[in-house]
Amino acid sequence: MTKPRVLLTRKWPEAVENAAAELFDVTLNPDDKPLGRAGIRAALENYDAVLATVTDDVKEGTFTNLKPMARILANYGVGFSHIDIEGARAAGITVTNTPDVLNDCTADLAMTLLMMAARRAGEGEREVRAGKWTGWRPTHMIGTSVTGKTLGIIGFGRIGQAMARRAHFGFGMPILVQSRSAVDPVILAETGAVQVDTLETLLPQCDFISLHCPGGVVNKHLINADRLALMRPTAILVNTARGEVVDEAALVDALKTGVIAGAGLDVFEAEPTVHAGLLECQNAVLLPHMGSSTRETRVGMGMRALKNIQQFFDGIEPDDKVN
Repeated sequence: MTKPRVLLTRKWPEAVENAAAELFDVTLNPDDKPLGRAGIRAALENYDAVLATVTDDVKEGTFTNLKPMARILANYGVGFSHIDIEGARAAGITVTNTPDVLNDCTADLAMTLLMMAARRAGEGEREVRAGKWTGWRPTHMIGTSVTGKTLGIIGFGRIGQAMARRAHFGFGMPILVQSRSAVDPVILAETGAVQVDTLETLLPQCDFISLHCPGGVVNKHLINADRLALMRPTAILVNTARGEVVDEAALVDALKTGVIAGAGLDVFEAEPTVHAGLLECQNAVLLPHMGSSTRETRVGMGMRALKNIQQFFDGIEPDDKVN
């Protein structure tokens, strides 16, 4: 029986590429360069399945006048705001993602960003590497404590819950959450969290805000100038969700004028381009979209994507179908 023709749009961990080669007639991308919109359209027209990533442009218009051979688009990642889900459905293409496997490492990184911003770790390391450190002194690099401070979590899915457990049980932080739907009281109790109805209620009460909500049009610039102004001047914003959730121009202004004290960002509006103003802000910790970047997680994500593809071609609805 002929194996399905499958394209991986980027270079994946070697163990996953080897597994893909055993299961499918697979085409790899050894140069690891994004395909672009035209390349994605061509892939969808010439392969039975396409395994895409967040770097691929599969937004509105991708499926217009498309004559796809592909019947499934398996996304390597949990978020799929970069994919026109309705367009894929109209074209008869199933879309899957890879939830669960990256919960812990993304929450770990969110906590890392929170700690780095609070304790000015990025500034301190830059000073040491530049040879500018003159020695210990009582007023040097004073940051803010984390233990016992209030953390606000926006979006309380699996990753938000994992973040709450780390903060509450590891650092004794009271947790407030805001989510689109009511959170199960059992989950709130398990994570030491209290749900509030609105962002306007949440933001003024918190010392730290961590974003774990979906991206896309519905949450574009959810954190804007008005909402930044509601935060405490000592507060720190952490974003490991999607870049478009934060109005970066408004954030730059808030960081430079003292509206908030700092930020820790792993995602950006126009990746890999970073707003020039953010690069000027010493009170911002900036990481290159590393939320899921552990060996175990990246392999796990790939294997989960392959499982979805295999289930589809075996006539089984994939575990992680999103449309």
